[in-house]
Formats: sequence, C-alpha cells, structure tokens
Amino acid sequence: MAPIAVGDAIPDGILAYLDDENKPQSVSIHSLAAGKKVIIFGVPGAFTPTCSLKHVPGFIERAEELKGKGVDEIICISVNDPFVMNSWAKTFPENKHVKFLADGAAKYTNALGLELDLTEKGLGVRSRRFALLVEDLKVKVANVENAGEFTVSSAEDIIKAL
Repeated sequence: MAPIAVGDAIPDGILAYLDDENKPQSVSIHSLAAGKKVIIFGVPGAFTPTCSLKHVPGFIERAEELKGKGVDEIICISVNDPFVMNSWAKTFPENKHVKFLADGAAKYTNALGLELDLTEKGLGVRSRRFALLVEDLKVKVANVENAGEFTVSSAEDIIKAL
C-alpha cells in the first residue's frame, strides 16, 4: 500500500490508551480528528533514543505554540501496547497536550501505509517516523522519514507548515 499523502483522507482506526484508573480503553482516530485540525505523529517505538530525546519532547515543548496556531489535538502513535505507552507518557511530566495512543498490532500504521519492518533487527513491525497535519480528516502535510532518519517530522517542521 502506498503511504498516506497530502490530499488523502485519513482512514479511521481504533487505538488504545489507559484511562485514569489504568484500564484499557479504545478511541477512534476519526472521533479525535473530525472537524478539527490535528497533528498525528508516529514513532518507531516508545523509550527509544530519538523518539524519547528528540521527537516527542519537541511536540511537548512546542504544544502551546501549536495550539496557538489552531491545532486542536496532538496525537503520538506507536506500535506498542497501551501499558507501555502509558508508562512512556509518564516520563514526560511536563506534558499537557500530547495524547499517547497505542497501535499494538500495527493495524492503523498499516492502514496509513507507514509500517516499517524491523524484524531482522529483532524489533518486528514498527511505524516509520512521521508527522501529519490533518484538517477535518484530510492530510494537509505529510512529513514521512526514511528509516533511521529524523529530518522532516519534528514539531518545528510542522510549525513551518502552519
């Protein structure tokens, strides 16, 4: 499947998270994005160096600026389970706006055409690193990285596009 691109409608999909009582819940992407301006960014894995030290912190640090530019939701997706995503989110106590959602079986990642097969490295199927700017379910910006890179999907790159 071709990767999602500018002008495409994002597919609906169900992602998972833990509620305030640490119980697994599910949410549809369309319920979060319909009628809104949202950023959906994907990372290869929770607790991995580039994701934890650069990609996620950039969106957390720039969240107020993004909100000020009309962004309603900032969503981080990774091919991990909701327990891992919840634990990872807790390592960013300053976070007020980024939602951490789990795509445990990579179904949504596959629907976006953004899967990255790292089986030979012992990591299984993951997500490519990406950042999408979506308005009312339509992709306005699609910044998708090549494997191992972090050059076009930062919060700063999205801010430039706004």
